[in-house]
Amino acid sequence: MNRLALLAAGTAGLAVFAITPAGATAQPADTVATVTSCGHSGLQAGLSTRLCAAVTGNTVEFYGTVGLAGPPSPGSPAPTPKELITTLSAEVIGAGAAPGTQTKWVTFTAANLEVHGPVSTVPCGSTIRGTFGVASFPHPARPVVHEVTITC
Repeated sequence: MNRLALLAAGTAGLAVFAITPAGATAQPADTVATVTSCGHSGLQAGLSTRLCAAVTGNTVEFYGTVGLAGPPSPGSPAPTPKELITTLSAEVIGAGAAPGTQTKWVTFTAANLEVHGPVSTVPCGSTIRGTFGVASFPHPARPVVHEVTITC
């Protein structure tokens, strides 16, 4: 191949690349976004708790958050770590099946933490209820509740 043919082939290749937009990437047609929603916060074991749901299509993952109920007083010592028993459950309302429940021991320090539950696949149009309880001796759990309807 002579230089002129190589130059022509290289130029043709550059022309093809110049036509394609620089930021274009192929996206699958069935890409589904994750939608996160959270319920009201509650006070359990002296800590602020909240239950959230991450929904992607017809899959749902509930997760609870635990944090300080308010800022520490200036000059006060750092909060001591707390051993917590967390219970997270999820059930499809009206399905008649027993809810799936998960219990975990976690240690809370001053940093916020998330406790993730199992991922559930539910039929479109269903409403799923999650509960998140946090207990620490001598404080019993007072679960927070959050419901989501799967719209698909």
